[in-house]
Amino acid sequence: MNLNQFAYKLGVLGTVIILIWVGLFKFTAVEAGAIKGLVENHFAMSWMYKVMSVQQVSNFIGIFEVLTGIGLFISLFFKRIGFYAGFASAVIFVTTLSFLITTPGVFKTVEGFPVTDFFILKDIPYLAISLMVFVKGKE
Repeated sequence: MNLNQFAYKLGVLGTVIILIWVGLFKFTAVEAGAIKGLVENHFAMSWMYKVMSVQQVSNFIGIFEVLTGIGLFISLFFKRIGFYAGFASAVIFVTTLSFLITTPGVFKTVEGFPVTDFFILKDIPYLAISLMVFVKGKE
C-alpha cells in the first residue's frame, strides 16, 4: 500500500468514526437540543419540526449519519457502495456547512477578529473525503 492509498483509507476511516460517533450522540437529549437552533433555521430542514419532536428529528439525522458511516466503511471493501455512501456523506457535510449561512448569529467578532462555530468548519475536509469516495465509487 502506497502513501496515497494509506492517506485515502485513513481519511475514510476518520470520516467513518466522526459520522458514527456524532450520529450516535444524536440519540441524546443534549445533542437533540444542541442542533435545534441549526435545524430550525435551515430552509431544507425546518419542516421536520412540524411533523416530529425535537428528539425524533435528532434521531432521524443520527440514523442517516450512522448508516452513511457504515456505508463509507463498507466502501473500503466494495468500491461501488462508495458511490452511494460518498454521495450521502457529501449531502451531510454540505448541509452542515450551509448552517454557516442559514443560522442567525453564527458569526461573531472577538477582539476585532471574526469567529464562528468552528466545529462546523471541520466539515470542509470531510466533504473533500466524501467527494473522493463518491468519485472512486463511480470507477
